[in-house]
Amino acid sequence: MKIQAQIAMVLSLDKCIGCHTCSVTCKNVWTSRKGMEYVWFNNVETKPGPGYPVEWENQERYKGGWTMRKKRLELLQGSNMSILSSIFANPHMPEIKDYYEPYTFDFSKLTGTKRFRTAPSARPYSLITGKRMEKIEYGPNWEDNLGGKFEERKKDPNLKELDTKGYEEFEKSFMFYVPRLCEHCLNPACAASCPSGAIYKREEDGIVLINQDKCRGWRECVSACPYKKVYFNWERKKSEKCTFCYPLIENGKPTVCSESCVGRIRYIGVLFYDADSIKEYAATENDRQLYEKQLELILDPNDPAVVKLAGEQGISYQVIKAAQDSPVYKMMKRWKVAFPLHPEYRTMPMVWYIPPMSPVLQQKEVTEDFFGAVNDMRIPVDYLAKMMTAGDEEPIRKALAKLLAMRQYMREVTVEKNENPSIEAALGLDRSDYEAMYRYLAIANYKDRFVIPTAPTHSEDADFANLRAGLGYDYPGKTDEGRNLFGGR
Repeated sequence: MKIQAQIAMVLSLDKCIGCHTCSVTCKNVWTSRKGMEYVWFNNVETKPGPGYPVEWENQERYKGGWTMRKKRLELLQGSNMSILSSIFANPHMPEIKDYYEPYTFDFSKLTGTKRFRTAPSARPYSLITGKRMEKIEYGPNWEDNLGGKFEERKKDPNLKELDTKGYEEFEKSFMFYVPRLCEHCLNPACAASCPSGAIYKREEDGIVLINQDKCRGWRECVSACPYKKVYFNWERKKSEKCTFCYPLIENGKPTVCSESCVGRIRYIGVLFYDADSIKEYAATENDRQLYEKQLELILDPNDPAVVKLAGEQGISYQVIKAAQDSPVYKMMKRWKVAFPLHPEYRTMPMVWYIPPMSPVLQQKEVTEDFFGAVNDMRIPVDYLAKMMTAGDEEPIRKALAKLLAMRQYMREVTVEKNENPSIEAALGLDRSDYEAMYRYLAIANYKDRFVIPTAPTHSEDADFANLRAGLGYDYPGKTDEGRNLFGGR
């Protein structure tokens, strides 16, 4: 067993207010330069909606992520030769119109001294061509707060095969926000597809980065990423992506998006996982089993055997202690209220989401039946399941029931002053779990939300090459002598 440490993030969609503060701060820090005008490493989408870029979840169109072919795990793009054959003409590459053409306004018309017979207006101009735009047709948050026609938002791939009758009425009463960033996957398709070997997963914390010296701008990573979180800098002719603010992480500080989040919805912590089992678990035949398989991959940091082996493999005490105190581990595996985004892509993402709660359609006493109350919520469980568990509704129902039970429990304790409220045995939680969930999900302070070690987990000369050929892993300093375009000998 090869134990690796991974910096992971959990976002509570129940608390996201859609203010876009995370997007703006990330934009100002990382992408406010020429060639990156259309790029948002972090963006917030309103669901239901096609998202940014348009229909990014439609892998029939973009061919992102992995698939099983003849019981073998393979990129949905195809084999290495298929990728090489499409380097100069990739039909699955998103175009600028799928993102949006970035623009600004000619404010000089408004601030100039020249007098006009009619009220002056500022016209939009393209930041790419510099030419005047007649009409702005799309943007990174075009469906914000359900703006526009439902027929346009119906392009949301999560609505495929679902009965959308009545959704027009449903969305008038409720919707939810989904902040998105690079998933820093355990099995990154972007790294495996890169002919230059420029994309690597850092051994010390699992952050996926692009070596800008190696990048040749082939853009295969843009197509291979199923979340469409790798972007092409048209000025520098290189690919760029979210860095998980690694200079801050290295110093024990949270990412910019997490630090600036108004709703305090983000949690960052360390996970341990078995690196030797990634390929086996990612190759699970049944899509609906992938969520549980990824849970199995995550190791218990309180298990003495895991702690001993981690120490023997060079993981420091600070990192082990951080993993034991990790809020993301509690939400992902202990309480099982957080889920990966589209596990069926088989990249094993490390940015997970707590599903949003919503009012029940009819007033009722939820203490009678938590699962029944979940069925009466305005946000359809089948929609959430298509986003987070490859369509398996049972884990979503159970997570929402746990959140409902926690709220009811704390209400009885704090409002009704009941010292011994009833506890639903079917949910698998006890009094300490409810109180801990409340502490983290409702009133978590800074130190609870961000448990980030400063010490490296491994020595830089550790041998990590055994995963390179199969999963596209690598790290800086590893020689490329004798390797082909895809990292093989």
